[in-house]
Amino acid sequence: MSRCWLTGASSGLGAALAERLLEQGHEVALGGRRAEALMPLVLRYPGALLATGDVTDPCQVSAICENIEHAWGALDLVILNAGTCEYLVPGRFEAETVERVMRTNLLAVSYCLQAALPLLRRGQRPHLVVIGSSVTWLALPRAGAYGASKAALRYLVESLRLDLHAEGIDVTLVSPGFIDTPLTQRNTFAMPQLWTADRAARHVLARLTRRPLEINFPRLFILVLRLLGALPARWRLALGVRMARTEQE
Repeated sequence: MSRCWLTGASSGLGAALAERLLEQGHEVALGGRRAEALMPLVLRYPGALLATGDVTDPCQVSAICENIEHAWGALDLVILNAGTCEYLVPGRFEAETVERVMRTNLLAVSYCLQAALPLLRRGQRPHLVVIGSSVTWLALPRAGAYGASKAALRYLVESLRLDLHAEGIDVTLVSPGFIDTPLTQRNTFAMPQLWTADRAARHVLARLTRRPLEINFPRLFILVLRLLGALPARWRLALGVRMARTEQE
């Protein structure tokens, strides 16, 4: 059984992953901002460790990993799942929105990597897992902040994979489609092939044992996105403009 640090464990996919990992007997440091949301798992499972804090604050991230080091000495698995989504408003571009989303989806991951990699290097068969998004394959209306953060995250993960290969640290990027979470429940547009958080968690964990480079789902949705993303730029523009009109109707 592994010693795992899971960020964003208080809701959505993170909560479902936490439940499944603890059920399987893993020791899990449960990351999140709200301790009260995580306490039920801490009380139910002896392998649960409270690891609350704001991952956008590098000082708090360092303190979290210091506590994990004190408790376990090392990490075998790190799942960086915490993230956010905000959409840009047509006709009113706000750089602050981009900054907020980048801080959570990219910079916070960097802070976590800096603090967690030394612990992973001491772990057994260390494995780093980062939750990205399928949005990186096709630009979508109003998704400039979210998509840019996840595209940057993809590049960071793929580059880091090259750097960590010689150290024996496996790196998996998870690129899901739509998952039913508190974040996606705020969406006002259609979400094709929407999966429950539990279904997504089971799908991810069933494949992590093989340590793949990437996990994508749902298969048909991902295939369509990748095909559309490979169209000529003018065709993608026409498609995106049509999608924007549909959202406004």
